[in-house]
Amino acid sequence: MSVVEQYARAHIVTDADRVEEDTAVPVVLRYDPEEPRSVRVGLPDRREWTFSRTLLEQGLRAPAGTGEVRVWPCGRVQAVVEFHSAHGVSVVQFESKTLLRFLRRTYMATAQQPVPH
Repeated sequence: MSVVEQYARAHIVTDADRVEEDTAVPVVLRYDPEEPRSVRVGLPDRREWTFSRTLLEQGLRAPAGTGEVRVWPCGRVQAVVEFHSAHGVSVVQFESKTLLRFLRRTYMATAQQPVPH
């Protein structure tokens, strides 16, 4: 089983550093089969968040999460991942298909079913 790493473009809105909403930035999505219940999101500020793969999957269908990480669908083609820390709040907007493709790859890496749809 190998680590799944996927690069994505996302829009980041943070209360610490205002970024132009139309500017897409590189984000790294990672999954390590040694930690099968977790996924990681690496933001451009070198901060990396680790949270439940199930939370990401559920948040693509309906609002999910409490505390530091929340995920919810945003319209028909986008999803939002919101990160809370002592440094502030970062809101990251992805295309849903990017996150779905990443989740499918994580399940293929562990040869688990079902694959999210």
